[in-house]
Amino acid sequence: MAHEREAAAAGQEAKKQKPRKNMYSVGVILSLILLSLVMAVLSPRFLTVDNLTNVASQAAVSAIISCGMFLAILTGGIDLSVGSVLALSTMLMGVVCVNHGVDPYLSMLLCLAVGGGLGLLNGLMLTKMSLPHPFISTMGMKMMARGAALVITAAAPISIFPEPVQFIGNNYLGPLPLSLFLVAILYACMYLFLTRTATGRYIYAVGGNKEASRLSGIKVHRVLNLVYTLSGFTAALAGIVLVGRVNAAYPLAGQDYDSDAIAAVIIGGASFFGGVGSIGNTIIGVLIIAVLRNGLNLLNVDSNYQTFAIGAVIILAVYIDVLRQKVMQVGRR
Repeated sequence: MAHEREAAAAGQEAKKQKPRKNMYSVGVILSLILLSLVMAVLSPRFLTVDNLTNVASQAAVSAIISCGMFLAILTGGIDLSVGSVLALSTMLMGVVCVNHGVDPYLSMLLCLAVGGGLGLLNGLMLTKMSLPHPFISTMGMKMMARGAALVITAAAPISIFPEPVQFIGNNYLGPLPLSLFLVAILYACMYLFLTRTATGRYIYAVGGNKEASRLSGIKVHRVLNLVYTLSGFTAALAGIVLVGRVNAAYPLAGQDYDSDAIAAVIIGGASFFGGVGSIGNTIIGVLIIAVLRNGLNLLNVDSNYQTFAIGAVIILAVYIDVLRQKVMQVGRR
């Protein structure tokens, strides 16, 4: 009977929160439309086919990284290492594929394995070493991976990859970049994983209350290890797409991707407090950041001011999250 009452209470709470979530989703979409209209007015080049295709290509890389970042933030954590993991995994792919002639498909598998392995290390530092917060473990990994990426080729880029590596990042299906279809498949799989599997529900539960999840029998450490492994894996996957697009791997690649992914996830409605968020809204957040960066480039805004703008957006998004949490707490009373 107690379990039935708890289930009924949870159902009633979900019904109360659903209208608020829907309203937030509409607000995010309207924000994207408004931002696009503003950029179209300020720059005639914004709505050209070439520019929109460029926005889509750039957004694809951020969208893939943001998919993994969403999982980390959903558990109440964060992954600051995604840009460095991208750089190191793609540099190693370049070393074995271009410098040593290893089969490109095996090289891409190595890239994904390195990304997933570095993500797993992030999780193990958090769960086995009992570091107080993923900010510490992922910040350390960020610095180590970036340093390793610079060391292995003495900070030199690697270019001229074989066609299989370039395939996803450099090809189109009709007018659309092939990478967009990869994003669509990835987000569809992530939606099904989070909403249709027990592990997906465990991720939400861990983000909502780790101690309660542990007491209810959920293997919290196993969930966290999986989440950070997937975050590293998606960073490496995004790296393959990026390398395919520019036909080169750079040790300094991906420096802004961690901040862009965090901004996109929070703008999309995920909460830094954990347990709240929608993978569907995350892609809207990705597009908002991509449109903002592209528009600022078209307006010839200095890159330093662009960095300032993205930082301001992150602060604003987190502040909105804080206000949303306060409103939800009032609604529960």
